[in-house]
Amino acid sequence: MAAVTTISFTAAVQSPDLNSSARSYSNFDAFKLRSAVAYDACSFRASSSSRMVVHCMCTSVDVPTVSQTKLNFLKAYKRPIPSIYNTVLQELIVQQHLTKYKKSFRYDPVFALGFVTVYNRLMEGYPSDEDRQAIFEAYVRALNDDPAQFSADAQKVEEWAKTQSPSSLVEFASRDGEIEGILKDIAERAGTKGSFSYSRFFAVGLFRLLELSNATEPTILDKLCAALNANKKSVDRDLDVYRNLLSKLVQAKELLKEYTEREKKKTEERAAASQKANEAVAK
Repeated sequence: MAAVTTISFTAAVQSPDLNSSARSYSNFDAFKLRSAVAYDACSFRASSSSRMVVHCMCTSVDVPTVSQTKLNFLKAYKRPIPSIYNTVLQELIVQQHLTKYKKSFRYDPVFALGFVTVYNRLMEGYPSDEDRQAIFEAYVRALNDDPAQFSADAQKVEEWAKTQSPSSLVEFASRDGEIEGILKDIAERAGTKGSFSYSRFFAVGLFRLLELSNATEPTILDKLCAALNANKKSVDRDLDVYRNLLSKLVQAKELLKEYTEREKKKTEERAAASQKANEAVAK
């Protein structure tokens, strides 16, 4: 059976729609799919302001280890997961654990949108929709978070972005509204040293906003990053990584599909040959 080369969330992604240049970063080794076909306590509170911003406050007391988080996931979802998906999920959960338990990390709906987008894209084609949802819930709960909140916040931001034009998207600071307030809060924290923890899921969340608002001009991403006080180079890097990961995963799934079909055909041929032999013996 053909082996699939390592998938490493390491090369910077950009959508072809944005026509941006791609760059490679060898020191970014998260989200690896190694050999695919060989198969704080955290509290949430709503801000009293009209912005309705949800904060995740992590303390230095009782912060779980990566091993504990991974064990929580295995306890929550006990059924076997095909290696092509499980390897990536394990890498994701490690990265999200390290992001979440930073002292400067604050949960926000753009982060939720990014994570839900990554999860849905990676789990496309999973054999069972019911199991895919159960894995999602087990994954989020393993990090002591609420899967319903992630889904609801991601959907809320998606619906808002669909009503925006590229120009209105980047001009959120000039308007009032729930999502506008969330983006303003992010921009304010990102502009203050130590008050914002950038993450790869946040970068994917920004990209998803561009997709939903039909933004195709490369300058829109620049303007959105500037409006949110986000580092454009970091966003470019992580979006390239995201696209490369998806591309490699698609290739791995295709190889897996071809292998499965070949094995199924061989099994059928063996069964047919055995039946003919039995019939010959019977005669």
